[in-house]
Amino acid sequence: MSQKPLFQTGANMIDVLLYAALAGLGVAAVTGPLGAFIVWRRMAYFGDTLAHSSLLGVALALFLSISPTLSVIAICLVLALILVVLQQQQTLASDTLLGILSHTSLAVGLVAMALMPEVKVDLLSLLFGDLLTVNINDVLTIYAISAVTILLLLKLWKPLLAMTIHEELAKVEGIPVTAVRTAFMLMIALEIAIAMKVVGVLLITALLVIPAATARRFSQTPEQMAIFASLIGCLAVILGLGASWFIDTPAGPSIVLSAGLLFLMSLSKKN
Repeated sequence: MSQKPLFQTGANMIDVLLYAALAGLGVAAVTGPLGAFIVWRRMAYFGDTLAHSSLLGVALALFLSISPTLSVIAICLVLALILVVLQQQQTLASDTLLGILSHTSLAVGLVAMALMPEVKVDLLSLLFGDLLTVNINDVLTIYAISAVTILLLLKLWKPLLAMTIHEELAKVEGIPVTAVRTAFMLMIALEIAIAMKVVGVLLITALLVIPAATARRFSQTPEQMAIFASLIGCLAVILGLGASWFIDTPAGPSIVLSAGLLFLMSLSKKN
């Protein structure tokens, strides 16, 4: 499946590559440290659930003619709050609840789009990303949201780390666990909203989890793991974008495949 704009050559071609690289790097730089917490807290399935719900957010945005980014963030937050309420009922295990919410929200999003035949939607680009079509406005949006996410993460780093080590002890020490957890969900929702353009709904969690899992094998401290995860994610973006351009493969899957190959290479390192 070719993603190259065939009519663009010369300076326009350079713009396409530049915008794609900037967008991918802007997302990867933030998904690295967020992914570290997702790996530490074993929340990969939670991230997957939010990612799948983002398609419902896109459908809602199309129906209401509003910003997809805002709609996706809103849907992710609502789904996260629903999950918190259901978990408190303790009628089903967390992974079961996540499985139900994940696939139900994805199905609702697909059905909703099918019921709007007058709206033209490139479903493949939503599911797998369309990095080579980003423009300057997309890049500015990605960096603005990434900056907000980084600032929130820096402010909440110590409370999040304390909760990750021992949540009950963190609560005893006066950390507002519920508020911090909600803020963390907001950060994930923000990144999912902007990562859709880069790797798509089905592959967002991979960009959150794989670089962090790779970095874990080389890190001695939490801070090292967060930084290494960002660097590995950025390297995966460069490798995937290069593969997409030179051998004409889809950009989003190529980035995730590059991240997977980097993880496989890391397995050769002895602990």
